[in-house]
Amino acid sequence: MMNSIPITLTFLLVVSSLHAASGSAASPSEKNVATEKMKVTTQQAVKVEVRKENGGYQLYRGGKPYYIKGAGGTRYLDKLAAYGGNSIRTWSTDNAQEILDEAHKHGLTVTMGLEVGRERHGFDYDDSEAVAQQLAELRKEVMKYKDHPALLVWGIGNELNLNYTNPLVWDAVNDIAKMIHEVDPNHPTSTMLAGINKMEVDYIKEKVPELDILAVNAYGGLPDVPKRVREYGWEGPYMITEWGPTGHWEGPQTPWGASVEETSSQKAEVYKSRYEASMLADKDKNLGSYVFLWGQKQERTPTWYGLFTEDGKESEVIDVMHYLWTGKWPENRAPHLSAFEIDEQKATDNIYLKPNKSYKVTAEVSDPDEDKLTYRYELLHESTDLKEGGDRENRPAAIPKRVSESGEGKAKLKAPAKEGAYRLFVYVYDGNDNVATANIPFYVKK
Repeated sequence: MMNSIPITLTFLLVVSSLHAASGSAASPSEKNVATEKMKVTTQQAVKVEVRKENGGYQLYRGGKPYYIKGAGGTRYLDKLAAYGGNSIRTWSTDNAQEILDEAHKHGLTVTMGLEVGRERHGFDYDDSEAVAQQLAELRKEVMKYKDHPALLVWGIGNELNLNYTNPLVWDAVNDIAKMIHEVDPNHPTSTMLAGINKMEVDYIKEKVPELDILAVNAYGGLPDVPKRVREYGWEGPYMITEWGPTGHWEGPQTPWGASVEETSSQKAEVYKSRYEASMLADKDKNLGSYVFLWGQKQERTPTWYGLFTEDGKESEVIDVMHYLWTGKWPENRAPHLSAFEIDEQKATDNIYLKPNKSYKVTAEVSDPDEDKLTYRYELLHESTDLKEGGDRENRPAAIPKRVSESGEGKAKLKAPAKEGAYRLFVYVYDGNDNVATANIPFYVKK
């Protein structure tokens, strides 16, 4: 029987026996440490694999079919589980132990991101020493977390194809995937692409034979992914690792270069239609998806990609995900915003305002549950800290005392005195942690 006890656990048992023999009891802190060590030691990986069945592919976890109903992000995991989600995605191993433990507590799995050097950030794939060092460091990370029961898939890098020029990156990805297979036989490998095109698929087919699952990040083009995967000759399985609203690079742009964002209600419509046209339409190759973003971030605006607001309120998109994951709508639903205008002009009307002049603001909002609604307005400078690939951006400064409410869904905006680009936001709350959001970019010009 002793041979079946893990080495670390054996050591702990010996230490405990010595304490007992010497007549000295372990302190409470020592007991806690020993308990935590035993927990980690006795953790067992859950086998995850891709099987080819009936001309298609199926992900299995612990011997049972597993379809990913996931979200990108590490916040609000209790709500994700309660609303029918079953997995999260990360972009690195930062705080990985804590994230894996928290996910496991809520019955969720994790596609764990391995942060890989990106060419646009200065990583040189012609530098063989740097590439070898990266591989060695990633091996340490894989060894740390490979046996955690919440681990589902390894994600090697994120959008390594975005604005890159050196195809040696794919050789490095293959070496990482091969290393993972050597040390971790229980979890598949993937790499996340920004969109999908034939050149990348050809490179990956040629240079990355160790890859188990192709992963694609797609927004407005999501409904086309099932067709593109087949047209470009990818014969294996794939998953969608980011999807969401129309991207800031895909939609309307003002003459001064501001991207026009969909309202929360418009987003709810496109999330539903895109999911149904892609994930639900492809049962053969698609293994599931991760909706973006289960949380909040500043990217072009504070509301563009987050399904939650900065104060943790839930948008109408979360109602949609609840329905898509469970087949049922939540008991209390978010407000629905049908219009938001400045001076009877909407966000796509390329609005120019005069300095210090007052303008009428209107928001048309209804609530499915007839909850009492409250309104909050915020005026921001147009963001100038613009990055690519989801890199961190700073929130623009707010401009106080320029908006005054004049009735339910009505307000007055006094345009800023200084010429330039701005954006007016409205947040409409129902008193049950739900919110509707919208914003309008405008330009102050004399």
